[in-house]
Amino acid sequence: MESLGAVATVLCHRGRHDLAKLLSRALVDFDVSSTYGSLLFSLITTAEIYAPISDYDQLRALSREDNEAILDAVLEIWPPRAENMEITGIIYRLDPGSLKDSPDDTDEILQLLDRVRNIMIAVSTGGPRIDSVNSNYKQVYSELTEQLQTRGLHNPVPYADLWDWYGKWSSGDLPTYQSRREYIRELFGPIETRLREGPSSRGTEVFPGPTGWARVDRTLGEARSRLESATNEEQFQAVGLLCREAIISLAQTVFDPDRHPPLDDVEVSNTDAKRMLDRYLAVEVAGKSNSIARKHAKASLDLANELTHKRTAEFREAALCAEATASVINIIAILSGMRDPGAGTG
Repeated sequence: MESLGAVATVLCHRGRHDLAKLLSRALVDFDVSSTYGSLLFSLITTAEIYAPISDYDQLRALSREDNEAILDAVLEIWPPRAENMEITGIIYRLDPGSLKDSPDDTDEILQLLDRVRNIMIAVSTGGPRIDSVNSNYKQVYSELTEQLQTRGLHNPVPYADLWDWYGKWSSGDLPTYQSRREYIRELFGPIETRLREGPSSRGTEVFPGPTGWARVDRTLGEARSRLESATNEEQFQAVGLLCREAIISLAQTVFDPDRHPPLDDVEVSNTDAKRMLDRYLAVEVAGKSNSIARKHAKASLDLANELTHKRTAEFREAALCAEATASVINIIAILSGMRDPGAGTG
């Protein structure tokens, strides 16, 4: 993979600082599995842009015009040349490497949470006037948001400006000082618990430990963490995105094109998790007696895809998706021998 720093520089020169910032931490690779030739170029391919999760969601939501601006900047750095590669499109991928544990900055984040909370309480219970502290509040709020994003977490406080918070408490929903303190306590409680206790999974699992497939384990772990802190539709949808990425990584890990022959005339790409797993299961879980296991494994990817595109996703759907994904990962791990006690990964 290569850095997109040069592409970001081109975008800055063209006045697209917003797009340059989104690409500043991204990497690019070229999907050689989908390349084909033409009369002029030996390789026609797609640029795969791998971004950390904090940028990935925004990149996927860009307009067609913004995507064309990025592609144009990519072509500025990698222009088509005769008998060489021609890039005809871009696609965004979640960078699993960005999900690695960050340095332990929990105390710093908790301090920022305290500062945001204390200012919110103060201005809503007879303390300083909003205009006198709003500038400081917005700065601390922005820093808190950035720090949480480095941990793959979202800021649960929906008030980036104290006047937004004023609109909430003065609407009649929170008529007393006590009701405002209680609201803030409930708002901050889950994220503080999450930070103090660290990642954990809901419920009890037969296989609570990692499978040994680093990328799969890392992405599934992040999906569980995001599920615990999610509070709105977009955040629940993000759980689906992570589940889908985990299954794609799983399929890429276990699929062997020589051992798992085609089931149709369609050539499988290295991101087509459904076809890869279909071919894997057709060989490794063959026979009528294993039909339920095959159906369960196939359904999990469909569930993740459905959640990703569901504009009204809620906790129940996200939790079901995470559980189904964890289940199919464990099924494949058992079949492959990764859950064999002798493998040392259970």
